[in-house]
Amino acid sequence: MELRRADIIADALEELVFTGGFHDGDRLDELRLAAQFDVSRTPIREALQRLVASGLAEQIPRRGVFVRQPGPVELMEMFETMAEIEGVCGRLAAMRISDAALEELDSANASCCAAVEGGDSDGYYRENERFHHVIYHQAGNGFLEHEALRLHRRLKPFRRLQLRWRGRLSQSMAEHEAIVEALRAGDCERAAEALRGHVAIQGEKFHLLMSSLRSAAE
Repeated sequence: MELRRADIIADALEELVFTGGFHDGDRLDELRLAAQFDVSRTPIREALQRLVASGLAEQIPRRGVFVRQPGPVELMEMFETMAEIEGVCGRLAAMRISDAALEELDSANASCCAAVEGGDSDGYYRENERFHHVIYHQAGNGFLEHEALRLHRRLKPFRRLQLRWRGRLSQSMAEHEAIVEALRAGDCERAAEALRGHVAIQGEKFHLLMSSLRSAAE
């Protein structure tokens, strides 16, 4: 899957935020970033808008775009909401999913498996996005799909970060397989529970995420 230049830059900026290259409150200057990445300002603007959409940056009129790290309560609430939305999508999709969509999920899972074998967490995430988007669409509810996509974009940098934890790629892959099995069986409750558990951040997983964010801020 070919990435647009703006997406490549957005991924790099997220990485800089998480590794301490930028800190909370830092201004993301378009001209400096254009020179840094050797591009025009257009892909920089698009990349910054992706960071704003995910909540990792804030746009202030007449001042510019600034790094914004969400607090632990806000982050926990967003993941809690996302888990419940994914569960509803799974429940509805188990009743409505087409054979073609199941094949698409199998294809996404095959690509995810190749990324696991290659230790490519970013490649895994791109196919993981495709996997989840298919399920949102197969829920057959346009409003729900829109809300799922909106919050998915908001949490994208944090979900990508989680995949770098030791053992998380293989664990996520196993969860994907369980999700497809439940959808193929038409088991609404099992699909809902599998998706909810796949996305939820609780206990040790939340501690790991916050530790990662704290390390980047120091």
